[in-house]
Amino acid sequence: MPTAQTSDDPNADANIAASRLFALVACAGVGNRAAGVLPKQYAMLAGRCVVGHTLHALAQVQRLCASLVVLSPPDDLFEQHCPEFKGWVARCGGPTRAASVGNGLQELVRRGARAHDWVLVHDAARCLLRPEWVDRLIDACWVDSVGGLLAMPLADTLKQEIDGRVAATIDRSNKWSAQTPQMFRLGLLRDALARAGAAVTDEATAVEAAGFAPLLIRGSVQNIKVTWPEDLELACRLLTRPGHSSDANSSNSPKADS
Repeated sequence: MPTAQTSDDPNADANIAASRLFALVACAGVGNRAAGVLPKQYAMLAGRCVVGHTLHALAQVQRLCASLVVLSPPDDLFEQHCPEFKGWVARCGGPTRAASVGNGLQELVRRGARAHDWVLVHDAARCLLRPEWVDRLIDACWVDSVGGLLAMPLADTLKQEIDGRVAATIDRSNKWSAQTPQMFRLGLLRDALARAGAAVTDEATAVEAAGFAPLLIRGSVQNIKVTWPEDLELACRLLTRPGHSSDANSSNSPKADS
């Protein structure tokens, strides 16, 4: 198993100790499965759009240096739907998630991020994110040589399908459902994505393919990704329950990002 950090630079340890943390929010999808008129990230839920709730949660993570939202080049809706966002925006999204994240990493480098800095990659559509989950991920990964991701142990029985019928039942033991954020050092993730190609659907898969073993940090069953129309209904119910930290109607709600 290779190690995540190798360098002949005598100042490497000092550089790593001075690492910063950036968020990269992948927001370049069109959201066809959500069956809405607008891309799903702009669907309104409890007073904010989906990605607005996401950015609101990230704004409460004190250790973040900056947040970058990656949009598709023709996206002309973000500023209208997220007027409070004060972070970075780049219309550099690609045809796949991997391409969008890779382009976003290059944009972070252009803005001054370094290879040893940490990057939290998060789905715009995981709008129920809570800052305490992110802090738990950061605490676990900050001293690790690889990084890791939020995930949940599988609870349901898994079925493999062929032509609409069950072909096999898959053993669910030791299997986890990947979530985001996923946290890796920028240089490691950038190189892993470049080698893995466009087929990977999350960052951890690319890092695994490069020979590393990311940490699994328990997330929450509420950290759902809005994908189907019924997900919007569920997310709305959860966002409007009493005491939710992303309550857009709270007089103490901070800005979407800073």
